[in-house]
Amino acid sequence: MKTTIFSPLFGALLLALCHGGAVAAPAEHKELEATLHAPFKAADARRTFSMSFHYPGLEGRGTVDWSLELVDPRGRVARRWRGKRVIGSEAVAVPVAWDGRIGGVAAPAGLYRVRLRAQLDGDHEEAVVQDWQIAVGALPAQRTPRFAPLPGVREMTGQAGAAPAPGALPYTVYLANLHSQSNHSDGGAALDECKGAQDPLKAKYGPEAAFAYARGRGLDVLAVSEHNHMYDGSDGTNLDADAAQARALYQAGLASAAAFNATKPNFLALYGMEWGVINKGGHVNIFNSDELLGWESNGKGELMADTATPRSDYGALYTLMRKQGWVGQFNHPAHSGQFVVNGVPLGYTADGDETMVLCEVMNSTAFSTNDSETETRRSNFEQACNRLLEAGYHLAFSTNQDNHCANWGASYTNRTGVLLPNGTPLTRESFVAALKARRVFATMDKTAQLVFTANGRMMGERFVNRGPLTLQANFASSTGKKVAAVSIMEGVPGRKGTVTEVSNLATASFTPSPGAHFYYAKVTQEDGNVLWSAPIWVTQE
Repeated sequence: MKTTIFSPLFGALLLALCHGGAVAAPAEHKELEATLHAPFKAADARRTFSMSFHYPGLEGRGTVDWSLELVDPRGRVARRWRGKRVIGSEAVAVPVAWDGRIGGVAAPAGLYRVRLRAQLDGDHEEAVVQDWQIAVGALPAQRTPRFAPLPGVREMTGQAGAAPAPGALPYTVYLANLHSQSNHSDGGAALDECKGAQDPLKAKYGPEAAFAYARGRGLDVLAVSEHNHMYDGSDGTNLDADAAQARALYQAGLASAAAFNATKPNFLALYGMEWGVINKGGHVNIFNSDELLGWESNGKGELMADTATPRSDYGALYTLMRKQGWVGQFNHPAHSGQFVVNGVPLGYTADGDETMVLCEVMNSTAFSTNDSETETRRSNFEQACNRLLEAGYHLAFSTNQDNHCANWGASYTNRTGVLLPNGTPLTRESFVAALKARRVFATMDKTAQLVFTANGRMMGERFVNRGPLTLQANFASSTGKKVAAVSIMEGVPGRKGTVTEVSNLATASFTPSPGAHFYYAKVTQEDGNVLWSAPIWVTQE
């Protein structure tokens, strides 16, 4: 990676903000990260599951209490493993070998699930739950409809073709990583120096280095989303910080994105913030705010932000975002305890429904130093996203990398695919419009696409239906990957219940019961990589 030379303004701002009051090591990420790698296929049923436990900033040592369940194709727990593991502040790997047998005999062929529950002893937060599908035995490939894949921006600009395939939908796909940090907060460390979150404003690389790196790795969009409360150079509150310089640093980040976009018309550099704290809070990415939001003041009583927002008051945040026309993403949501509104975790408000457009369904680990797209520590947040959908939110799924090291978009092959109408210039405004329309899919494989339709209408839409409903999962892979499993999922907005599978076929036709529903498609490739479509919301009359 090339060393970036900062402008005198950037250098002065960083030095000034880091000088003065005591700055503690970052504590923002003090929560248990538990990931599960379950190989989707193996030569036979036998395989080894790999768990990883990490608690950044853990003082002393702690004990993780974990359980692992193998769930058979009929939904019954067929095998269970339990254990405890002592951890410190470094990531710890725990393997679990399965002999491929259930009840003393070879496991029948089929699609199974492996479910991890893990909790730090004495931690009052809900257990971390991870759930991945695996295939046992030879399974027939799933049939999917013939689908002309949508072109990417490089095809549309003549690098590999001049026009969409005949019969293709009139959209261009832009591949994005919508969650990352640079040295404007606690990211940006060189790979050989990156051991986790960085001391705020201390690492080597800033947003312009991140944009250049991501573009060089084939991404079309990178969002650098800095922690909003670290512009004082501290994970806590730096009473000696210069409030004007903190505000100026945010404006400098916006200017760096604008300058990059001015010379790179087929790449979108986004600069925004990750608002909130983990402890009794939750992280929200805001993509299009020209104002720094915050709640901290320095020793002179000066707000170290442009606009005051009460800490962890998500209802007030959503109202402000709606008023200002900003859009947001729920970052790595927990099953409970986060995004509390009126005492309700994952609480719904009409303002939040209007402004929150994305939910991270899967991430690679935030502190990965992998730059070959092979990171195995990956987290699945589908159940939490489903709870938000059942609460009434209209959300599309995204998948990002939360990069804190200098490997923006390179730790794994996952991307968020965003659909813009053909011929529409890639700008912050057109991109935000696509997010508001929820024309988005999440993919663990950057070479694959998933477009979901209902009676021919696009994912993200809301409509009233009479009579039969035909749902169709349209899958395409430019590298020839086959589909191992399809799930069409159904839920009811506002019910606060459980999202369930309504069909395991790529095309399903039926007449829904009267009332409101949402549907989305999930496709698992033969290599285990998963794609999620945006939902479609249907009111059946």
